Amino acid sequence: MPHPDRAATRTGEDPRRLAAVMLHRVLTEGRMLEEAPAPSDPASAARARRLALTALRHLNRADAILKPLLRKPPPPRVHAVLRVSVVEMLELGAPAHGVVDAAVSAIRALPKGAALAGLGNAVLRRAAETAPADWAALPVPRLPGWMRKPLVRAWGPEAVAAIEAAHLAGAPLDLTLRSMPEPARAALHAALSEAAGPVDILPNGSWRLTGSPQVSALPGYAEGQWWVQDAAAALAAPLLDARPGMRVLDLCAAPGGKTMQLAASGAAVTALDLSDARLERLRANLSRTGLTAAVIVADALDWKPDAAFDAILLDAPCTATGTIRRHPDLPHVRRPEDLSALAALQAALIDRALTMLRPGGRLVYCTCSLLPQEGEAQIEAALERHAGRLAADPLSQPPFGRLSPQGGWRIRPDDLPGRGGADGFFIARLTLGG
Repeated sequence: MPHPDRAATRTGEDPRRLAAVMLHRVLTEGRMLEEAPAPSDPASAARARRLALTALRHLNRADAILKPLLRKPPPPRVHAVLRVSVVEMLELGAPAHGVVDAAVSAIRALPKGAALAGLGNAVLRRAAETAPADWAALPVPRLPGWMRKPLVRAWGPEAVAAIEAAHLAGAPLDLTLRSMPEPARAALHAALSEAAGPVDILPNGSWRLTGSPQVSALPGYAEGQWWVQDAAAALAAPLLDARPGMRVLDLCAAPGGKTMQLAASGAAVTALDLSDARLERLRANLSRTGLTAAVIVADALDWKPDAAFDAILLDAPCTATGTIRRHPDLPHVRRPEDLSALAALQAALIDRALTMLRPGGRLVYCTCSLLPQEGEAQIEAALERHAGRLAADPLSQPPFGRLSPQGGWRIRPDDLPGRGGADGFFIARLTLGG
């Protein structure tokens, strides 16, 4: 019998079945959705991924519906099918008869699943009777305790509840635009609005689209007029004030949105990352947009430049807890022990970056993390380690979000309320003395 994961990736596979496989891998193997095998049919893959993401966002709600209908938890693969099916019916509004029939077929195809197909049919038919108001009234899923507790200490329970609500809502699509004349900009705005619905121009200049359009089919993509980048992530690179003639280093550069912002300034940009595979997306985007940067595959802790840089952007590896609204698999994959190792790496990268920066040069440090240990605490510790050499370069009020005590920016998912939120980010700017 073929392995269920491999069988689920065949061309023509039901996206619901593949979504259940994806969910099972996240919950039992601790693997991110992006690591899941995909079928050769792009449409099936996209639909399955959207369904798996939605199931992960509403997993606690699905379990609240299923628990009283089950005498004991079914085998994990069957449980995954039931969870995906409940979310598809109650959150996405899919007709119950089609979902139930597909779920029964998916369960029957599993090893020893024939004996559980009847159970799946009965449970899902009862779950389908849940009133929309009862589903909507179920509690918003909470973050794991090891993530939630430091956030409550930092901002209070009401703010954390708002963050969790933003996670449940998901994330829209944000674009960063290349500089272009106003007539071309207006024409692009009109074309995107016609293709993907209203375009919201955010306070930092990012363009926000709603829905889930096919990115490569949108106006301006092939012409390299824009790239996908969350509005919060787009805040960091401009703080370097990169200009033509400057030597700028983007450390830990993949997937490359910030590299392209820096390259668009006319600066001589070096983009460095440990992962050649992750840099492939950066190379493709540079080619599509016609921007240039020197792309280097190396370990930032070992690599030595031939001369110091005028400015460095360090988007350090982190728990990525600020991206949960677009990656709801993260709380199921990350572990508390990840934090200490990543915090140590962040500190080492800050220290290493300073050795590559000329006196008087700027370092912008950022992480897509909500956890103060990976943001505010890192800057406090760096200033202590390098007292007399390193100074905080306080920033003015951000376009959205709030100032941190160190003069940096703290962006949270509950920022931009009513406009789709933002990824969580911490950003600080430092200046190296002589």
